[in-house]
Amino acid sequence: MSSSAPEPVFEQPWHAQVFAMTVALNEADRFGWAEWASRFADTLKRRGLNRDLDGGDDYFHAWLETLEALLADQGEAAPRDVQSLRDAWEEAYLTTPHGRPVQLRQQ
Repeated sequence: MSSSAPEPVFEQPWHAQVFAMTVALNEADRFGWAEWASRFADTLKRRGLNRDLDGGDDYFHAWLETLEALLADQGEAAPRDVQSLRDAWEEAYLTTPHGRPVQLRQQ
């Protein structure tokens, strides 16, 4: 019997984070799971991902797209605000020296 470490459930930390955020929003009654599942299925269909997914980036990009659209439709997160925040994090990531924590600039 091998004592190797178990395979991680998520390939990337952000996969786990977007999953956990979705579950937390559902548990806070921000949306029903049936609504979420229907929207997610539509996103996968629209993206042409009607193949076996391995739970990688393609799957979680579709997951994130669905969550952003759902929150936008509810008036919770305007697309321009989401894009602005995404751009700020990208700038912070690209301008942070290697080995230092990535932080947003104070506005």
